[in-house]
Amino acid sequence: MSGDAVSYLKMNGLGNDFVVIDARKRALTFTKDKVRWIADREQGVGCDQLIIMEAPRNEDADIFMRIYNAEGGEVDACGNATRCVGYLMAEELGRADVTIQTNAGLLLSRLDGKNVTVDMGVPRLQWQMIPLAEQFEDTTGIELQIGPIDAPVLHTPSVVNVGNPHAIFWVDDLDAHDLSKAGPLLENHPVFPERANISLAQVMSPTHIKVKVWERGAGLTKACGTAACAVGVAAVRKGFADGKIDVELPGGILQIEWRDSDKHIMMTGPYETEFEGELPADLFEDDAA
Repeated sequence: MSGDAVSYLKMNGLGNDFVVIDARKRALTFTKDKVRWIADREQGVGCDQLIIMEAPRNEDADIFMRIYNAEGGEVDACGNATRCVGYLMAEELGRADVTIQTNAGLLLSRLDGKNVTVDMGVPRLQWQMIPLAEQFEDTTGIELQIGPIDAPVLHTPSVVNVGNPHAIFWVDDLDAHDLSKAGPLLENHPVFPERANISLAQVMSPTHIKVKVWERGAGLTKACGTAACAVGVAAVRKGFADGKIDVELPGGILQIEWRDSDKHIMMTGPYETEFEGELPADLFEDDAA
């Protein structure tokens, strides 16, 4: 590291890309403006999310993972980033099994060659836990639509929380819908008081679902691990799939298993380190004051 510059790794999971910073030895603050600058693909480094590795809050975890979306807001979960951090910690500690602490709880990861499997825990299915602004007893399909009342373009999404809120709209043809237009409207719909990640899902077979995702605070991304988990859970609940599903995203495939034994979601997929770099010292001048 030169001077007070801050080192980072650029990583991705199926093209969902991250700037990863190890802040265990140096206290760093990340304002919304700093996060936006780092995430900016023209002036900064460019990423969907900024990931900060911090010392764990208790002895049950190996690392604490803090997550910021590109718009600058902090969020509680990111499946693809969890695999990347799981790989980094497995390499550092010299063992396959790692416990990662997040604002959403403890996540267990296991490195297996080019893939990492993460136990994403038990999904939240009750309307108040997602959360929704009004009561819906059946969250496999809530009353929400865009388009004409008698011929809606998208309607009746399944809603799930897997550390963050997700709405999944089931469609016959992914390419028939422009998620870049519908995504912002649905993300900010009043029924989602904490906003929501919006997915379009096309069932190809009981073991294969194609998905496109508009991520809350990040926009269209090549992949979203928590969205893949949410789609897997919702598909099983609706009877579209069994417990093991290949979720195909624009960046590639994640294997999702919603275990019947304990209702935990297991997500398996790749990780990639693209390059190392340094952030300019003046970005963190106020931290040294």
